[in-house]
This record gives sequence, structure tokens and C-alpha cells, in this order.
Amino acid sequence: MGGLLRIFLSLVAITSLLPLSFGETTRSYEFNIQLQNVTRLCHTRSMVTVNGKFPGPRIVAREGDRLLIKVTNHVSNNITIHWHGIKQLRSGWADGPAYITQCPIQTGQTYVYNYTVVGQRGTLFWHAHISWLRASVYGPLIILPKLNVPYPFTKPYKEVPIVFGEWFNNDPEAIISQATQTGGGPNVSDAYTLNGLPGPLYNCSAKDTFRLKVKPRKTYLLRLINAALNDELFFSIANHTLTIVEADAVYVKPFDTKTIILAPGQTTNVLLKTKLRFPNATFLMSARPYVTGQGTFDNSTVAGVLEYETSIDHMKNLPLFTPILPSLNDTSFVSKFSNRLRSLGSVEFPANVPQKIDKKLFFTIGLGTAPCAQNQTCQGPNGTRFAASINNVSFVQPNVALLQSHFYNKSKGVYSSYFPINPLHWFNYTGTPPNNTFVSNGTKLMVLRFNTSVELVLQDTSVLGAESHPLHLHGFNFFVVGQGFGNYNPKKDPKNFNLVDPIERNTVGVPSGGWVAIRFLANNPGVWFMHCHLEVHTGWGLKMAWLVLDGKLPNQKLLPPPADLPKC
Repeated sequence: MGGLLRIFLSLVAITSLLPLSFGETTRSYEFNIQLQNVTRLCHTRSMVTVNGKFPGPRIVAREGDRLLIKVTNHVSNNITIHWHGIKQLRSGWADGPAYITQCPIQTGQTYVYNYTVVGQRGTLFWHAHISWLRASVYGPLIILPKLNVPYPFTKPYKEVPIVFGEWFNNDPEAIISQATQTGGGPNVSDAYTLNGLPGPLYNCSAKDTFRLKVKPRKTYLLRLINAALNDELFFSIANHTLTIVEADAVYVKPFDTKTIILAPGQTTNVLLKTKLRFPNATFLMSARPYVTGQGTFDNSTVAGVLEYETSIDHMKNLPLFTPILPSLNDTSFVSKFSNRLRSLGSVEFPANVPQKIDKKLFFTIGLGTAPCAQNQTCQGPNGTRFAASINNVSFVQPNVALLQSHFYNKSKGVYSSYFPINPLHWFNYTGTPPNNTFVSNGTKLMVLRFNTSVELVLQDTSVLGAESHPLHLHGFNFFVVGQGFGNYNPKKDPKNFNLVDPIERNTVGVPSGGWVAIRFLANNPGVWFMHCHLEVHTGWGLKMAWLVLDGKLPNQKLLPPPADLPKC
């Protein structure tokens, strides 16, 4: 009997060492926030980086893994890191937006982001989530399927992350600081980049070109990430077709296209099938902006080179083909492309669209103005300051974190729970704008009971000009059930909603002069930021937060904060 007991106890000891669930692995990373001299366009700049790398290091995990990422701040700027697109089930303390789920990590401090990747696989990314630091603090976050689970498409020969970014010759923190002082629009970037490199179309940059070397007759998986600060981008590879297989880390029904559109905050996986034999040519991979607003923008093109490997030594004189990209304001292309995106909707990867809706909401989003301070001249419209709002509420960032205020029942004086469910003043949103363009200000949250099913219509306005806004929701994916131009019609438009296989994502472009309808299930307790992913608009106040209350069961409650959570 004693022998059996010993065997039993030793088995218990062994099983206690195994991961909590089958296949779960803990992966640890160390992020040192440090200054690094980086040269592009013949300009050298000391910039904030992770581990001295620009772009930052790649994080790779599998679905179900736990990540422990230790961030130590060695610079004078406050810092936080957001794991863009990770749902953070009950782990909102690890989400990262400054003053929403945490106080920033101050100079000399360390914070460990601790979260598990639940029910997600695909391409996401991480970036700083305070001020404009994500201009240089960003990198890929790649979640592979569980071990021995195949992709629902051709197994690629090789996988290549391609991250779009922006390069500024001057310090972006100085740019936004100056714009905040004057109330005007900030200076634009000097170049776009592919994996940190501007490429041959820019001054002094031929040596800084991203080159993708490929073999004939192979399938490559390109993991495309738009980490640019303020620009939606068209992307194309000359003389090649791309097959879209995933968007925002959700599998889609595959379709072929020559060109894709990516808003900041969006990711897309594409299959690139190379030519059957060496083509005796090289091919540019180019990206340039999609522009709808009336402000200034970086009107330039980033290019990398697609090269076929060959043993023949005549690469130098090969013809170079250039892709044809849509015109800068081709809203028609963007609309058609968006409508082609559908969830895979298979048995293994179903589209669980909420069918019964508990709460219907209507939010207007757009620009506006704020009065100039006394004895100051401002550079916004007619001497005012630029502002932006949701339902005409321009979000005021608190100086303590909302999630802590909620958790410890200390909301008084920090936030109000009465975010408007629709605009207080109705007007012809996409017609002639009203004379009064002033916004109201406040730190207001929309409170949702646990498991509320939400339908939210986001309506662009023409105040200071209609514009496409990429809206990002933290803590959830949502289904894009409908979109259109003009003003949303609550009687007619829902009849055309796709409730079968709509695209599921975390960032959606609200059409310029139009609307988009999304649905999501509020099954994740915590405080979740929602904002325009154009950094300039976020700074002007185009943001708000949702407070999802705890459910009744223990696994429906927000976990308590970690001991090392930074203090304000």
C-alpha cells in the first residue's frame, strides 16, 4: 500500500509541474526602453527604442501561451506598451494604454506585462501607448496556431513580417508638443518605412532598402502590419497577385487582389505565390497613403525590392517593375476592398455574430474646435484650437488610471459613467456642417453589464471635412455587419446587415462621409479604450472608454492588480 501511495504522490508532484492546460507554455521577454542613435534620410536622431532596435524585437508565441514581458524604462519619457489586438481576458492590467488601464512606467521603473493568449492566432503587433512614442516603439506580435494545428490555407514555404512605419527627421515628441501648444496641425513625417527602411525613392536611402529574396514556385506568407502614426496605406507588389487569408488575426475567406489597403492598427496576412521560373526582372513593393482629410500629409512612397534568387550573375542589369497604386483619395477602391472581406466562418473557426442585441448605440465621430486660451494666438481654424470628439465629447485624459479608480471604487472626480448613447444635437452629419464647431470636454465612460450584446453605429461627420477614421477597440474583436455612405438610416440600413459571415476585427475604417455598424459581446470585465488610431486625432480627443462590469461567476470577474503595477 505504501508503495502505491508513493507512486500516487510522485505522480501528483509531476503533474503539478506541467503547464496548467495542455500545450500551454510560458514565454519570457525582456524589453529595455533605451535611447538609440538611428540614421535615415541622412538625418541621425537619438530615439526611444526597445533594446536599441528600430523597429523593435519580434514576439512569437502560440495560441494558449502565457507571456511575461518585463519592461524596464531607462529613458526620461514615461512609457507604456500595448499588445494591440490581444483580448486580455480578465487581464486588463496588462493592456497598456496610459491612464486608462495603468499609470505609465516612469524612469528607472520596471513592470511585467503578464497575460495569456486565449483563442487567438495570427498577426498582431505591440506599440507604445503614450504620447507619440509609438513612432519608434513598435514591433510584430506573431501568434502561431497550437502545435500540430494547420493553417486553413496552403502551408507557406516561409513567413515574412513586413511592418509599415513612419520616419521623422525631427523628434516626434517635440512635434506633438509644439502642435499642442499652438492648437494647430502637427508637422507630418518625412518618409514611410518598410521594416524601418525608407527605400530607394527617398533622398539618400538606396542603401536603406528592404529586400525580400524569394525562390520561384514557392508560397510565402507576408504578415503585413500598419504601425504608421497617422496614415492609411495602399500596398502592392509589381506584377504579382496577393491572396488575402487573414485580417486582424482572424481567418478570412481567401480572395485575390493586386492592391491592399491597411489602416493604422490593422494587420493583414497575404499569400504570395512566386513565378514558376526566374523572371529576369526585379519588382518594387510600394506603399503610399490613402488621404481623405483636408490637412497636410506626407505625400511620398515607400518601396522595397522583391528579388528572385538565382545563380546567374546578371542581377545588376535587370529591369525593375513598379506597381500601379490607386489614387490618393480612391475611396471607391477602399469601400470595395472592405466589402470583400468576410470571416472564414468554418466549423473550426466560426463567426459567432451576436444575433440578439441588448444595447443599440449611435456615435458620431469627427473633428471640431476648442476655444483658444486668453492672451494666446492659436493656429487651428479661425484662430481656434483643433479638437476631435465622439458624440461631441472630446475625451479628457485623467491623471490617474481609470481601471484602478474603478477597481477601488474611487471614481469620484476621475470619471463620469454617463457617456451619451447618441449625439445630444442631431444635424445632417454628412451635409453642410453646423456653424458652431465647438466640442464639449469630459472623461466619460459607457458602462455595460457583463455579457451585454452591443450594436454600435459609428457615423463620420463633415465638421471640418469628412474623413476616414480607423477606430480601434481594446479588449474585444467586433463584427463589421454593415457600412455605407451618407447618413445612417436606422429603418432601411439594418435590412442589409451581414449577420452570417461578416469580417471580425479590432480596428475598422469608418468610411469618409459614411458610417459603419459593428457588433460585439461585452464578455471581458474591465475598462477598455476605444479611439481613432490616427495619433493626431487621438491627441485631439477622438477617444472614449467602456467600463464592462464583473459577471456573477468567479471566472467572469476582473483579476486584482499585480503588485508591480506602476503608480501615478
